[in-house]
Amino acid sequence: MSTFLSLQPGCIIEFLQDNQPVVAWILDVQGPRLRVFTAGQRELKLPLSRVLPWIGPQCSSGASRQEMLDLLRTHNGRRERLADSVDALEIWDLAQGEVDEAEIEWFASLVFESATEDQLAALGRKLLQTKTHFKFSPPSFEIYAQETVERRQEELRKAQERERLVGFGQDFLRGLWDIFCKRKNALPQPDEDQALRIRNLLMTRISNPDDRDSDALWKTMSQGLPEDPYLPLFLAQAWGIVPPHFNFHLARAQYDWEPDWSTAHAESIAALQERVLATRQESVASIVTIDSASTQDIDDGFELTRDENGFRLRLALACPCLGWEFGSPLDRAVLQRFSSLYLPEGTSHMLPEVLGKDFFSLNEGQDRPALLITFDLGSDGTLRAFVPELSWVRVTANLTYTGVENEIATGAHGMLHDARDLARMLRQARICEHAVIMDQPDPRMVLKGDPANPEVEVVQSESTPEAQMIVSEFMILANKAMGSWARETGTAMLFRTQNITLSAESAGVWTEPTDIYRIINNMGPSILECEPRRHATIGAKVYAPVTSPLRRYSDFINMAQIMARLSGQGRLLDQSELESLLPLLSSRAELVGQVQRMRPRYWKCEYFRQNHKKMRWSGVIVDPGSNLVTISLPELQLFLKAPRKIFGDKIRLGQRFSIRIGKVDPLNNEIKIVEAWEEE
Repeated sequence: MSTFLSLQPGCIIEFLQDNQPVVAWILDVQGPRLRVFTAGQRELKLPLSRVLPWIGPQCSSGASRQEMLDLLRTHNGRRERLADSVDALEIWDLAQGEVDEAEIEWFASLVFESATEDQLAALGRKLLQTKTHFKFSPPSFEIYAQETVERRQEELRKAQERERLVGFGQDFLRGLWDIFCKRKNALPQPDEDQALRIRNLLMTRISNPDDRDSDALWKTMSQGLPEDPYLPLFLAQAWGIVPPHFNFHLARAQYDWEPDWSTAHAESIAALQERVLATRQESVASIVTIDSASTQDIDDGFELTRDENGFRLRLALACPCLGWEFGSPLDRAVLQRFSSLYLPEGTSHMLPEVLGKDFFSLNEGQDRPALLITFDLGSDGTLRAFVPELSWVRVTANLTYTGVENEIATGAHGMLHDARDLARMLRQARICEHAVIMDQPDPRMVLKGDPANPEVEVVQSESTPEAQMIVSEFMILANKAMGSWARETGTAMLFRTQNITLSAESAGVWTEPTDIYRIINNMGPSILECEPRRHATIGAKVYAPVTSPLRRYSDFINMAQIMARLSGQGRLLDQSELESLLPLLSSRAELVGQVQRMRPRYWKCEYFRQNHKKMRWSGVIVDPGSNLVTISLPELQLFLKAPRKIFGDKIRLGQRFSIRIGKVDPLNNEIKIVEAWEEE
């Protein structure tokens, strides 16, 4: 500070501007501030604290503007040349270990015999530039230790790489955008490292748009391009690193679609199979299964007898948790997948296919380990008792919905007719408990032709109400029963709950779109929790999902809890342990469930996009609305909204319209109705 007190007009000083030293001439000293003239011919007011700790020379205070400018430029040029000749790393070698910090004069004594003002300034400039080795802490320079230097050099290297990447990346992304927009501009070619880093950046932004680590780099590289949430996807498609209809929901769920994901776990799978086969016993029941013809992971079947006293129903559920090692790499991979995915482009199974489609699947002609629940029901379907046990069962037949429906309709009276009768009784009992059942068409999106750009068709599944009722009612019976069993035995399990209040008028089987829409709007979502509570729309006081252990990890865990309680072997979690797992399970359920919900909807939108210029669709008004009208397209299981003016002045509930679709955006799940005509 004593040095600064000697500052007077005519003295040449330096200060930092935008991290660069600027040479200036003092015009006037005004207490703690200076008025200076710079080599850039600007006058500034400067706090004394900004003056760098090398000053001089002292020149005439009466110099003209031109003389000041000439002297400033002369000294600046001299200092630049001197700075180029200073070896800052050699100075660091000499200083490191001697002192932790020093002022500029001490460093100058290592280099010069008697330093001039310009030599001091040149040395100061060089030390300021060498940020990896020195830190300027006015009025001294801190000398970094060896490990700090190495760390900062690595940081500098990464920063320089990033700067080079950003410069190239901006041009490259603009080139990709031109390709996406079908503009024929040359695309700059990245080197191997640039290509890898840009590819990783795009895939990160596709799979995790809120990723903080890549946010700054992405914003800088994509500057000047449209701020579209799907911009990374568009650029990746233009580059060809993802296909045209890339399933970004899979990427965001971090779900490995390809079946070879399980290859890394081959040894664990083989060891598991050996453990299971070592427990093999004689089969105690012969069962049949009912599924769609395309089902490959069959996890439930039954055997039914009927007499004048009622029914004896034996439900067999696949038991893939037998011999399972929880916490193993295989278990963690299956938990991450959480459920099987059934999408228009194919199926990806939760379990390794060798287990889910073969070893544990209830395939015809095979003996399989199972949870066997024997139900004693009255002639009116009333549940009198049930007993769960672990055993092996024989699968005598894999029946299809279509085959069962035909057998019930045309065949002689037998087990399937008895199953149909019992299912009707069970359903009616649930309705008496205010169950809500939606009976709707089941459209399937079928992809044909080029896998990269398929043609989308809508195919209505064959109506098999009796067969599907048998399966659904038997499975609901099992889940209700095992929920009650869990509560009575104190076994911690995961429960599916929906603790809402529905009016008595909501109970029943609903088929009309207006009724379905009205009831859906009054229904709350079901949740997974560890407390046994009611599930309103199923009509269950307690409901523990256990009937799909090959397809859902929540069912898999419940099956494991039941197995451990019944056998005394394996892992048995208490409620607090299960509750600690619940956040992870719920998170995976939501992410993977979003894929299952959104991907079929995407293909429905693509179906409209492909056909909207040549087709019209028939719908039913389910909500006239004051501004927006909601129309149901039952054959496609869609509700669409459009401005009321499109439908005219007189709109009533249940009115049928033929609609024309305009703009369709599958990515944003947008389908725009542009015209509507009332149907007779």
